[in-house]
Amino acid sequence: MASKKPFVGIDLGGTNMQVGVVSPDFKLLGEAKKKTKADEGLDAVLNRIVDAVNEACIAAKIELSQLGGIGIGAPGAVDPKKGVVLEAVNLRWKNQPIANLLTKKTKVPTYLDNDVNVAVYGENELGAGKGSKFVLGVWVGTGVGGGLILNGDLYYGHYLSAGEIGHTIILPSNQPGSRSLEHNCSRSAVVERIVRLIRSNRPSSLKAEMEESGPEKIKSRSLAKAYHDGDALTIEVVDESAELLGTAIAGQVTMLSLERVILGGGLVEAVGKPYVEKVRKAMKKFAFPDACKDCDVVASQLEDKAGVYGAAMLAMEKL
Repeated sequence: MASKKPFVGIDLGGTNMQVGVVSPDFKLLGEAKKKTKADEGLDAVLNRIVDAVNEACIAAKIELSQLGGIGIGAPGAVDPKKGVVLEAVNLRWKNQPIANLLTKKTKVPTYLDNDVNVAVYGENELGAGKGSKFVLGVWVGTGVGGGLILNGDLYYGHYLSAGEIGHTIILPSNQPGSRSLEHNCSRSAVVERIVRLIRSNRPSSLKAEMEESGPEKIKSRSLAKAYHDGDALTIEVVDESAELLGTAIAGQVTMLSLERVILGGGLVEAVGKPYVEKVRKAMKKFAFPDACKDCDVVASQLEDKAGVYGAAMLAMEKL
C-alpha cells in the first residue's frame, strides 16, 4: 500500500450505499450516504454513486482529481479482474462492467469486488478478524452475502463466486423462491414472514407500523426495537432465522475448518448480541468434529464502515 493519496471506498447495498474517503493510514476523512434506489435503473444508480463520491470528497476537503483510486463493493457475483458484476439479484444487474463505467464517469481508476468480500477484508485487516487466517464473513441485510479468507487471502474460487452462502439451498422441498438461505434468513425474508403471520391474526407490535407505512418500511431498526421490547412474534421469527443461519454456517465451518466467523449487516448490527449468540449456539451444536466447535462467532467491529474501509484498502493494493 505505497500510495500517498487518499482512496474512496464504496459499500453498495441493495437498499443503501455508503461512501468514504480513506487516508493511506486508514483514517476516514469524509463520508456520504444515499439510498440505492435500484428500481430507477443502472445509470441512475451510477449517477447517485458519483454524487455520493463528490459529497464525500467535499466533506474530506479534497478534489476528486486528488484521489488515488476508487474501490467499490457490489452485491452478488462479481469478476474482480474484469471489474464486472456478473449477477446482482437485489440490483437486477447482470454482466455490467461497473468498474469501467465508474472510471468513465469519475475519471478516477476504479476497482470492483463483492460487497461482503470487501467488508470481510476490512474486518480482517482492522477489525474483528485481525490476526485470523481462516475466516467466513456473513452479512445479513436486504439479502445474505458472504466472503471467505483462506490462509490469509481473499478466496474467490474457480468461478469467482466463493463465499456466496446466501444462495445455497437449505430447504429444497420448499416452494421456489423460499429454498435458499437468503430466502429464509435475510432481513427481507424475516419481515415477509412476520407480515404474513400478522395477516393470519398473530399479534405483534409491528402491526400498526405495517398498516400505517406498509410492510416495505419495516427495516432492521424496527425489527430490533420490537425484538428488544419483547414482541413475541418478532422474537420467534428472528431467533428461528438466526438458528437456521447458524446451522448453515456450521456446515461451512465443518467443510473449511474455519477459525472465525464474522457476522455483519443491518439485521446483525440492529439486534446485536442476542442474534449473534443464537447463531453461535447453532453453529456449535452442528459443527464437526468437536475441535471445530471452538470456531469463534463474533460481530463486526467496524459495522457499517467495514465495506468502506475494505473497498478503499483493496483498491489501494490492486490499483
